[in-house]
Amino acid sequence: MDAGSIIQGYRYSSVPTNKMIKFGPNLINSVPFSDQANINQIFNNELIELDEDDSSPSQSSEPEEKDFSDAHLKYITQMLMEEEDLQHTPYMFLDCLALQAAEKSLYDLIGENYPTNPPDSRVRKNDNRGDEDDHDEVLQSNRNNKQPATSSDDHEELNQEMYDKLLLCPHVEFNSILPLDSCCPGSKQNPKENPRSKKQTDSRRRRQPPQELVDLQSLLNLCAQHVAGNDNLAANDLLHRIRQHSSPYGDSFKRVSHYLANGLQARLTGTGNSSYTILANTRISAAQILRGYQASSTASPFKQMSNFFANRSIGKLAMNADRIHIIDFGILYGFQWPCLIQRLACRPGGPPMLRITGIEFPQPGLKPTQRVEETGRRLKNYCERFRVPFEYSTIASKWEVIKLYDLKLNSEEFLVVNCLYRLRNVPDETVIQSSPRDRVLKLIKQINPDLFIHGVVNGSYNAPFFLTRFKEAVYYFSSVFDMFDATLEREDEDRLLFEQEVYGREIMNVVACEGMERVDRPETIKQWQGRNQRAGFRQMELNKELVREVRKKVKMNYNKDFSVDEDGGWILQGWKGRVLYAISCWKVGGDI
Repeated sequence: MDAGSIIQGYRYSSVPTNKMIKFGPNLINSVPFSDQANINQIFNNELIELDEDDSSPSQSSEPEEKDFSDAHLKYITQMLMEEEDLQHTPYMFLDCLALQAAEKSLYDLIGENYPTNPPDSRVRKNDNRGDEDDHDEVLQSNRNNKQPATSSDDHEELNQEMYDKLLLCPHVEFNSILPLDSCCPGSKQNPKENPRSKKQTDSRRRRQPPQELVDLQSLLNLCAQHVAGNDNLAANDLLHRIRQHSSPYGDSFKRVSHYLANGLQARLTGTGNSSYTILANTRISAAQILRGYQASSTASPFKQMSNFFANRSIGKLAMNADRIHIIDFGILYGFQWPCLIQRLACRPGGPPMLRITGIEFPQPGLKPTQRVEETGRRLKNYCERFRVPFEYSTIASKWEVIKLYDLKLNSEEFLVVNCLYRLRNVPDETVIQSSPRDRVLKLIKQINPDLFIHGVVNGSYNAPFFLTRFKEAVYYFSSVFDMFDATLEREDEDRLLFEQEVYGREIMNVVACEGMERVDRPETIKQWQGRNQRAGFRQMELNKELVREVRKKVKMNYNKDFSVDEDGGWILQGWKGRVLYAISCWKVGGDI
């Protein structure tokens, strides 16, 4: 069996058991007798909100639109408060990439050739409802056997109230005009009021003694030239000088220089692949990384606005759909979906059936799908709370081996394929002649979705030539570290951890690794544009109003150096003129 072709299917099914308010004279009997007094107000489309204590409908006299951007941050907060296992569980994404990077080495170790044409996927599907119930009981039993965070019912009730305040939309409109398009939970994110935001005062910088002025960028590029030429003596001398003037605790370029020097050192000594694998296998807990992710998402709008754009696009096109099926390539912890779930719960006539297929790379160990299944369990609980009918399936595999029948498509569903910034981790034709990246796009074309949402990292550091790739990596990552330096305190521990464990590892992989072990392979917007069109997709026109709204939110709530632009059907997000992320919508129908 192919070491990387492990696919397991599991389905959660959530059917609401509590009351569900619907609209229309023929549905009046679906409202319990105790709520009959509110029926006239419901039919008049007056504002209904979800109470923070029990998620039951009640009236609100003042409609208030809430910002979407921090919905997933509150979801992370809930996870960190509720789940002790996160303190001991490795971060899912890093584990996925560690296995992917180490896979070829494993084949070499056992003396077998690495397969360039992966076999058909193996799928274990669970279509028996009784089996699903049994599995749910096992999951519930396991959760009951965990050490509870609190020992008294009073404390549990207090914690639940705390989660509600952090997570739920305090004002949700039952309004036919904005059934899905309204913003979701949380207040506007103002950097002036954000406790994590960088304080704009001189006192934030500690006085430093005068230091020798050096051009770190020139030293780095010169060192890379000597590394490429195997001039160990000169390269080591330059590395020593770079080390003297770089630090993970300094300003932005000193920080990025520190991690670039780590990568150059590993490449120089020929330990790049093993160094990355060791880094990626370091037991950094999911809780630690998620706190770093919170810091990153608070400081920059990239992830929040991407989720906002994607969910709003789904909402507009699926406004009247009775069944929605989202196939999420790279679902990880499912942070994108809580806000959409809340909006679906508010739709006039009741929520649609929501089905999510969560696709990830396999985890190392004997349970390659375990943590992706946990994502489904969290989303299932969330849907139950908001009474949204829900099904969840898991696929953990190399994406290029997934077959159309694995997805169990239904012609009655509004079908969405969502892939935000993760196709860069799928190998391309420079690694395997029959490009896995193109095979994934071919699969998406076969799916023939009503909407394909594609987010890309706009990076040029995938060049086959090391020096070109290194210079582009310096350019890209220096922008990322400069962004953090302008928006977060240098002493912020979560920032330090995120830079080290996420960007530090990425830089190590880009600089020190080659072949199958180099798993971070972004392409530019122009390259993705051509690749998508060759695969048979045509680009959908952007909603001008939505673009304006994204731009307005970024301008109001974030540092002035963040930018949102539109070009060629892409929404571009950047920092100080450098485009870092882009997102667009596609359908099947372009030239092949």
